[in-house]
Amino acid sequence: MTDATDPVPPAALWRLLAWLSPAFPVGAFAYSGGLEWAVEAGDVRDAETLRRWLAVLVREGGLFCDAALFVHAHRAAEENDAAALAETATLALALAPSRERHLETTTQGKAFVEAVRSAWACAALDRMPLAQDGTIAYPVAVAVAAAGHGIARTPALHGFVHALAANLISAGVRLVPLGQTDGQRVLAALEPVAAAACARAAATPLDDIGSAAFRADLASMRHETQYTRLFRS
Repeated sequence: MTDATDPVPPAALWRLLAWLSPAFPVGAFAYSGGLEWAVEAGDVRDAETLRRWLAVLVREGGLFCDAALFVHAHRAAEENDAAALAETATLALALAPSRERHLETTTQGKAFVEAVRSAWACAALDRMPLAQDGTIAYPVAVAVAAAGHGIARTPALHGFVHALAANLISAGVRLVPLGQTDGQRVLAALEPVAAAACARAAATPLDDIGSAAFRADLASMRHETQYTRLFRS
């Protein structure tokens, strides 16, 4: 029997861990969010520069935007507010700073919805506001699924941000390259940064969501024409 004081019931935790696992079939391993160009340009060359790059993304860049969008999508789905959810979904697509980042979020969003529907179907997914071309941004898809399965917003948000950061660290470990232990040190160092970003994301109005990580946005654009590429973004 679930203890009433547990913040995440066992069934909800099981689903959240499954959905945000590197093994979940969304193809996250194929994307670096422009990090591949940052390594080639020399911006990221060791564990410390990787930590700094990711800290900016979490505090002020695309990862923060995704966290704030997640909050709004989860709240709208939880309250069955179709208009607010549609507005959030539209903004999430519009905020992608480059063609590759748009591809990244929509490809993962579509794959996530298909995989969850096949194993953990819920009514909230059927009401998801897809764009005219059938796309949905990844943070919106995960948030709607979490809300639809009654997974509380705060633990779901922290799990989502952790998964985004961990995936980029995995890309950095392969690209720099770094050792696995260095990757874990970077992840540990990002813990307070991510906690603060999640708290701020929870209080950020929809109209105030935006990125100030210009170098990272430029990296995602320049990656499109990078001569040698291992990643799709």
